[in-house]
Amino acid sequence: MTSGNLGPASSATSKSDTSGSRDVLTRLRTDIISSVFEPETRLKFADMTKRYDVGIGTLREALSQLSSEGFVTVEAGKGFKVSPVSAEELIEITDHFISFESRAVREAIAHGGEDWEANIVSVHHRLSLIEGLPWERRMERHSEWVERHREFHEAIVAACPGRWLFRLRSIMFDQLDRYRFVTKRAPKGLGGRKFEEHREIMAATLARDADLACALIEQHIRDTSERAIKLL
Repeated sequence: MTSGNLGPASSATSKSDTSGSRDVLTRLRTDIISSVFEPETRLKFADMTKRYDVGIGTLREALSQLSSEGFVTVEAGKGFKVSPVSAEELIEITDHFISFESRAVREAIAHGGEDWEANIVSVHHRLSLIEGLPWERRMERHSEWVERHREFHEAIVAACPGRWLFRLRSIMFDQLDRYRFVTKRAPKGLGGRKFEEHREIMAATLARDADLACALIEQHIRDTSERAIKLL
């Protein structure tokens, strides 16, 4: 009689499939956020299985997850396409993010220790190495800036003990990133001002001034969103 238990080979295959699903999910989400696939682009399975080197099942799983996160839409008989963007949606996303982020910042300040503080300083320094460059050189390293910018904002709230709160603010952050790329198309963007704002946010957080940190973050986010709305 053949055993119904999974052997080592089957277990390894299952882990590999799970890893592959997470990898393509991350890559696809990043490509949508960074406008490799622009809003309302139809996502064709034939092209995407080649681009990401995965099977249709793995790709469909990733797209279904992104649909639940609001990055793609699905139409019966027509498949998946990148979600559209609009000023109305950006206003709503901005409000939700600020609400989640403010709560997460307060929780982080209340629970964060010395390691949390040290990480904020370290991550901010890495971000400032790019933000302090002349505009042309900053743009040459824009992909690095995107990652370091995310790391900075995540470091601020890293000590927040609420996992669901952290997860919800992360989803909203990704959605805001889609719109943030709109501002990068404008000459000079917001570089110099954002450099100072990040420093001020760090200082207020390390001083454990939750009210000031939240106020600075709200101003920081709304300023970018308002600029994006004008450019849509």
